[in-house]
Amino acid sequence: MKKILIMAACSAIAVGVLAETKPFQASLTPDIAIQSKDTRIDGVALSIWGENPQSAFALGFVNGSTGDSKGFSLGLLNYSEDYTGVQWGIVNYSTGEFTGWQNGFVNYAENMTGLQSAFVNYAEQVKGVQFGAVNVAMQMTGLQFGWVNYAEKVDSGVQIGLVNIIKQNEWFTNFPDELAKGMVILNWRFN
Repeated sequence: MKKILIMAACSAIAVGVLAETKPFQASLTPDIAIQSKDTRIDGVALSIWGENPQSAFALGFVNGSTGDSKGFSLGLLNYSEDYTGVQWGIVNYSTGEFTGWQNGFVNYAENMTGLQSAFVNYAEQVKGVQFGAVNVAMQMTGLQFGWVNYAEKVDSGVQIGLVNIIKQNEWFTNFPDELAKGMVILNWRFN
């Protein structure tokens, strides 16, 4: 009996995995679409509002990438959980690990490795570059380049802009490893 149950479970898992990958998605909303929103798209997704786990080129007004996704998302709003690739939109929003390039008017990422370029960039953790008018990072390793740059904690990093704030820095006491809490033009911290 155990062997039959184990074989049945393995067969169900194998069939489920094979059935959940499709090369194309077209959707009006996540629930009104050719493929269900749980189906992984490995190819192209065209959407008014789409939401799938994917390894795809996603073109739409609202592109949602669930789970561990990758590709290129081009839309007005791009949102994702864990994403590797490029998001180009007016607003780009990632709630998990983002690796790649976010380009838009407003970018948000929990954990970002790569490049954010926008008018406003925000990330809880940055390993890479933020390029924009306002750049905010709670923890940063890398470069912030913009008018206003703010970081709570910096492992190793440089800020270039009109206003540069590294909250954890002291005022000129640990030079040359760190400069100051706030500076114009240039600020840094190296461990």
